[in-house]
Amino acid sequence: MIGHLRPALAAVLCLAISACVGAPKRQPVRVAPPPATRPAPPAPIVVTPPPPANAVAAGVTSASFPPITLDNATRALTAFRATCPALLRRSDVSGLTQTADWRAACDAAATADPASFFAQNFAAIRVGDGAAKATGYFEPEIAGSRTQSPDYPVPVYARPGDIVTGPIQVCPDDPTTGPCQTKQRRGRYDETGAFVPYWDRGQIEDGALAGKGLEIAWAADPIDLFFLEVQGSGRLRLPDGSVMRIGYAGQNGHDYTGIGSLMKSRNLLGPGQTSMQGIVAYLRAHPDEGRAIMRENRSYVFFKELTGPGPLGALNVAVVGGISIAADPAFVPLGAPFWMDVDRPEADGLWIAQDTGGAIKGANRIDTFWGAGDEAKRIAGGMLARGTAVVLVPLSAAARLLTNAPARP
Repeated sequence: MIGHLRPALAAVLCLAISACVGAPKRQPVRVAPPPATRPAPPAPIVVTPPPPANAVAAGVTSASFPPITLDNATRALTAFRATCPALLRRSDVSGLTQTADWRAACDAAATADPASFFAQNFAAIRVGDGAAKATGYFEPEIAGSRTQSPDYPVPVYARPGDIVTGPIQVCPDDPTTGPCQTKQRRGRYDETGAFVPYWDRGQIEDGALAGKGLEIAWAADPIDLFFLEVQGSGRLRLPDGSVMRIGYAGQNGHDYTGIGSLMKSRNLLGPGQTSMQGIVAYLRAHPDEGRAIMRENRSYVFFKELTGPGPLGALNVAVVGGISIAADPAFVPLGAPFWMDVDRPEADGLWIAQDTGGAIKGANRIDTFWGAGDEAKRIAGGMLARGTAVVLVPLSAAARLLTNAPARP
């Protein structure tokens, strides 16, 4: 039996191992190697060119002289006369004018006819593309007291004496936009002698300045005081009904952050709620979140009591509702007439640059002043206008600036 099974078994084994003579050989399967992976190239560093440093760097061209109504010219001339003493002693960092340029216009302003004064003494120029953006501010009135009490718990601080200006490393939030830079900023010397940024809003609200004798008054409500800071000056209605006027005395050196833009980007404000009134309503309805949002504006304003006319602008001259504006002095000489044609008719016409603001930066960026009271609050709180603008400069300055400069069509 065994002898008979051997051939069959041999055949089975031969098939199983495919190794018998005459069995076809399998061709090896060649598998292509995976493509070599290459490291992704580094993301390019995009360096955003810095904005123009002043009006001359932004570009200056001639413009047609604007139409000015008699009433507008009369009010503007009054404000210009009040500004002339500061104009004649102040250096112009915009590069548009020199102090001597203003002498002829200021001399003529003393006895000038408003109807012809501006056309006879000034030329119109356009800075950059002349595209204007205008917001509004006013002189608010809030509840306050000269003494602290449970009804008036929020301190109104004078400018601290330890704020100094020195070199600080300023780095962009996104490092791909450029390197850190050393800039002159307001700060303080800490206990080790190192120069550091000054206390920010949150630190001040948490008591960084408490007990130093800097309190000049006390406010009833932190939101009201926050928006008085944004305006830069205001009135405290005291418990006996009298008024204490306070004005800008300094700032802590941190950049201003507009909380309205933050809230809008986070979809916290619906249609029609982006005015100051809408922002305040949200902050009051969400007190904890509102307090945190306000602290994102790290800028903090210090005040002084005003006993004369006011509120005072950056030239230490009283600003006037409907005629005074805040502008960036790097682009508009403080004291200069400034004319706008925008999509809000209340803001059309001739203004005088008499103030500055932490958020008012760049060419043709303007903050219009509307005075005090409910109507001023309504207009200023909802003001956002866009259009075109020109700066009026003395004839001697225009002749120097526009030499060989092509006019825009």
